[in-house]
Amino acid sequence: MVPSPSANQRNGEDVEKAAPILKAKSSDILDQRKGDKAPKKEHASGHVIGSCLLYSFCSVSMVLTNKSLASSYNHLIDGDLNILLVVIQAIVAVICVEICRMFGWVEYPNFNLQTAKLWAPVNLLFCGMLFTGIASLQFNSVPMVTIFKNITNIFTATGDYYFFDTRTEALVIVAFGIMLAGAFAAASNDLTLTAMGFFWMFANCLCTAGYVLYMKFATKTVKLSKFGMVFYNNVLCTCFLLPCAFVNGEVALFFKTEDLHTPDYFLKNFWAGFVGFFLNFASLSCVQATGPTTYAILGSLNKIPVTFLGYILFDNVISEKTWFFIGISMCGGFLYSYAKIKSARKRASERHSK
Repeated sequence: MVPSPSANQRNGEDVEKAAPILKAKSSDILDQRKGDKAPKKEHASGHVIGSCLLYSFCSVSMVLTNKSLASSYNHLIDGDLNILLVVIQAIVAVICVEICRMFGWVEYPNFNLQTAKLWAPVNLLFCGMLFTGIASLQFNSVPMVTIFKNITNIFTATGDYYFFDTRTEALVIVAFGIMLAGAFAAASNDLTLTAMGFFWMFANCLCTAGYVLYMKFATKTVKLSKFGMVFYNNVLCTCFLLPCAFVNGEVALFFKTEDLHTPDYFLKNFWAGFVGFFLNFASLSCVQATGPTTYAILGSLNKIPVTFLGYILFDNVISEKTWFFIGISMCGGFLYSYAKIKSARKRASERHSK
């Protein structure tokens, strides 16, 4: 009788028999994982590129559409419709955000009067920012408005230091100096710049900086999601500015001017409102896909297509010397983005070291 193998022997034989199978299976799994990584990487890189392009497209097209609305129809009317334009775009944004909430794509609480009262001071600055932005585009070329928006960063940093005791790095101050010198040198050489145009650009910088700074304070007491802010900003904007549009005669002027009752004009208004709303989605998607560093760089790079497309599409007259100073101011904007990125990385490394 052949003695039966012990349990240990049987286990050993089973392991030896199974070893090639396990090796084959594990190699198959590894090959499968390696094969799966390539599509995932391709999908990830495609998502990053798509997010960046979407954000840039929304940012650029919003400026150019507002420029067209603010200045391309002036010959048809006796006056302007800047307040009414803001109201129409705000109504479109409210409709868009409500549709998104209805489908469950975004979340925010129902309208609350107490929240609206607390948010009202922020919204007044928001209204001012939108109105002065359209007014500045009406009286100035797109390149000039684009470089002057850099000055908003200086006002914001000054307010940050005064109200919140936030220190500014030396490299940021250098960037501010370059931006400021380039902007004012370009303005002094721009023969089309008027006192009214300069006033609206300066007012837009102040309103934008005030909006950013006051929102930083307000969000400590009023807790709203990003799309909650979109909802309240545009609802209150409509409530504040629609009566102004009636009193100012802009509503009557619009209905009286039949040349404005065209698909082109309505489409541009809808598009500006939709893109203004969708820019929130595009910004979130870009930050999530790439991070704040790429988002900041992209914000600076967007000024390049806005500047050149604005010049080409609207037949602005800009001298070579003015272009040179515009380039200097834009370089200051890039340096500012780099300085902020460097500062953020330094703070992050300091937190990790603790």
